[in-house]
Amino acid sequence: MATTTPDQPPRKLKILMLHGYTQSGPLFHLKTKALEKNLHKAFPASPSPGHLPSHPGGCELHYPTAPIRLSATDIPGYDVDGASSADSGEIDSFGWWRRKGDAEPYTYAGIELGLATVAEALQKDGPFDGVIGFSQGGALAGMLASLLEPSRRQAFESAQSAGGIRYPDSFTQDSGFIESVVHPQLAFAVSYSGFAASTNPLYAAFYEPKIETPMLHFLGSVDTVVEEKRSLRLVEACKDGQGVEGGSSRVVYHPGGHFLPSSQKAYVAALVGFIREVVGKQGAEKTEKKDEGVEDMDVPF
Repeated sequence: MATTTPDQPPRKLKILMLHGYTQSGPLFHLKTKALEKNLHKAFPASPSPGHLPSHPGGCELHYPTAPIRLSATDIPGYDVDGASSADSGEIDSFGWWRRKGDAEPYTYAGIELGLATVAEALQKDGPFDGVIGFSQGGALAGMLASLLEPSRRQAFESAQSAGGIRYPDSFTQDSGFIESVVHPQLAFAVSYSGFAASTNPLYAAFYEPKIETPMLHFLGSVDTVVEEKRSLRLVEACKDGQGVEGGSSRVVYHPGGHFLPSSQKAYVAALVGFIREVVGKQGAEKTEKKDEGVEDMDVPF
């Protein structure tokens, strides 16, 4: 069980929320108010029934905004849900990167800026237990989970000889004695309508070796924006993509399109059950170790 000192607030279950292409942190927050409410209800502060013993402070969600402001030419049809035009002609739509190319293998312009923004959020508002992302943010959630795993830097170094990108500088910090990663490995990751990055060898190290962080995948059965096969590539990139023996399924289909089902009970229950499964298991493992020793728009992303 987590313990705190009088000067230390109770530990909270902290989740990083990554929006989709053309959205922003505030817009994604607005669209996921129902989900936030359900998560607060599912993971209340102690001593309310249902609280996580390892996180007695309840839960807390953070919504950063991607660094790349999009223009109308970046958005086919320029019919962006929730976006508004400013007097200057700018629109309140952002992306974590811009996809370049007419077909695979694509490249992602500005991805280093997107990753740097996430790294800044990790250091400013973390540590986080997990990440939830939608669409392009779902793809980024998988990348983030990968980057924070212990052996990932070596994978990027090995892949560079085959044309892969280098491990992001924004994810490293030099203490003066040793260069380390800016944040611990996450307990969990969740993707709603997410996908694996381009098949371009530039990004192979995100998925080779496979992602070990437990990851839950939600797919819309009539999603016309992100093809099912792109989402399933992310599932296949995870070590336990379909789930583990004795645990719940880690691939959940909903009967809708390209959206995040934030209020439907069945899909909220799947999310809550997954978080309880992985966070509760890790909490139990830590306790055991402690006793032994005394987490229809064609959009170009």
